Formats: sequence, structure tokens, C-alpha cells
Amino acid sequence: MLRVEERLPDGFLSAPATEMEALLGGPTLFFLEGAREPPLFVSVLLHGNETTGLEAVQRVLADYRRRPLPRALALFVGNVAAARAGRRRLAGQPDYNRIWPGTALPDSEERRMAAEVVARMRSRGCFASVDIHNNTGINPHYGCVNRLEGPYLHLASLFSRTVVYFTRPQGVQSMAFARLAPAVTVECGQSGSPGAAEHAAELVDSALHLARLPEQVPGDVTVYHTVGAIRIPEKCTFAFGDPDADLQLVDDLERLNFHELPVGTVFARVRSGSGAFFTVEDNEGREAAAEFFAREDDEIRLRRPAMPAMLTVNPEAVSQDVLGYLMERYPLS
Repeated sequence: MLRVEERLPDGFLSAPATEMEALLGGPTLFFLEGAREPPLFVSVLLHGNETTGLEAVQRVLADYRRRPLPRALALFVGNVAAARAGRRRLAGQPDYNRIWPGTALPDSEERRMAAEVVARMRSRGCFASVDIHNNTGINPHYGCVNRLEGPYLHLASLFSRTVVYFTRPQGVQSMAFARLAPAVTVECGQSGSPGAAEHAAELVDSALHLARLPEQVPGDVTVYHTVGAIRIPEKCTFAFGDPDADLQLVDDLERLNFHELPVGTVFARVRSGSGAFFTVEDNEGREAAAEFFAREDDEIRLRRPAMPAMLTVNPEAVSQDVLGYLMERYPLS
């Protein structure tokens, strides 16, 4: 399933995400030479409708078209079939950011492909890893790490002083690569948003110029820790503003992202008699909805203070992944 190449095909630097499947033929790992080794690893299009990563590396590589890269680059272009359709993933496909070593998903061609990418990078060596994403809700740009060590936090701080520390879900790219080198996932707001590709390109270019990442923990970052993933059970219908749905989610739910919310904040109304409620998976994989939410007078409200991230009003994103995450501040000292 994996294609491995040492040069970019003609037209790569200008082709939109929708044309990547025709250009590449499938998921492709490029090894591009540079002045330093080992390579920086960058992954893009793990979700086919998240195009900022591709646009960012196109910008960077266009700048180095006539001069050598300051460091070798290993570029993985992921779910090009979904990108052709402008979808996160196609029906029948696993999520390309849940298939990496450590996943709980069953064996699949995609899972074996991800394992091969990691094995090749372990053999080649990896300086650092950057996985570039967009999200569907209203969120600031921020970096995500799986380890609270100096090099990981410094890599994230090249992109944003706001950092999210997470240990679930399983099978994500950054968690697999964190075993090889400092790794970060960067969230660049919504696809096509102004300045997103430029910001991600600045991170990639900065990382290519680094000789090393400092060991000490930076003192100027704010870290939040994800403590729960909010989902809607398949048996429940949900909508925004539809009184006939089991769960009537607050219309402006995504505007709650990255705000510290007090106890009692309303997330949804419940259709009388439906018994609908959220599920929340905590960091040990346990059901923890009752720890975070309470039902009062047919409304679902926060039971304890929390800061949400990635809350979205996109029904497909909610159905395929999560409604959002809950976070708390994480002191570094």
C-alpha cells in the first residue's frame, strides 16, 4: 500500500489535495535529501479534508526548489483517496490518525502501512516529527505533545505557546513517533483559514534549521491536559437547533473552545423521555460521563470546571470522531 520515493513528481508543488491521489497513486513516503541527517519527519493529509499541512510543505519545498534543504525531510502524504473526495475518511476506511503502532484497531492494510512507515524511520533515524492537522470547530492554533520533556515542549513552542498534553486516543501518529524522537501534532484551525498554511510552514522551516532541541523545559508555555473525550452514542440522534433530536446541542457550542467554563455550563438539551446523554472516555479508557456532566431539567450541564477543545458543529466530524475534548491546566512545576 505504501509508495516510497526519493523525488517529488512534477506538479506536486502546485497540485491541490484533491489531485494528490491521481498524482501519487496512494499514500506516499518521500525521502528528500538535505544538508543534515537524520531527517525531519512531517505527515500531512492523515485526514483528507485537512489540507493545511500539504499547503505548508508545498510552500517550504517551493522555497528550496533551487537550493538544498537545511536538513533531510521525510514527508508522508496520507489519505489521498479521502482528499480526492474532500472527506476526513471514506466509508470503510479506518481513521489514518488511529492506525499507528499502539492502536487498538484490528489488523488492516492501513495499519500495516503505518507500521512500515515507523519501521523505516526507526531504521533511517528521525530528528523530530511534525504531524499537521486542521479541526472543524473554532479553535486557536496550538501544539499537542504526548511527553512533557524539554525537547517535545520546545518543538511545540515553535508553533504556539499553548500546548495540549494528551495520552489518548490510542494509535495516533505523534504517540508512535514519540518513541523515536521529539514529536508534536499541530492544530492549525479550520482548513483554508487565513494564515494557517503560512504558520505551519514557518514551523516546518524552523525545525529544518535546528541542530538540536534543548533539554530543559521552556518556561513560557501554558500546558493543558486532556482529561476526557466527549462522544454521542450511536443510538442517540443529535442536531443543532432541532427539537425532535434526542440531543439538541447548543448552537454556538464551538465558541466555548479554549474558555475555562464554570460548573453549570449548558452543552445540550435532552428530548423528554429519550434518556439521551453523552459518553466520556477518560485517560484510562473508562466511562466517566457522570464525573463531568449532570442532567438537570432536561439539560446536560458541566458538573465540574473544565476547558473544552475541538468542540464542533460539524455533524460528520461528530459522528466519525468526537464531539470534543475536556481539558484542565497542567502545572509544569
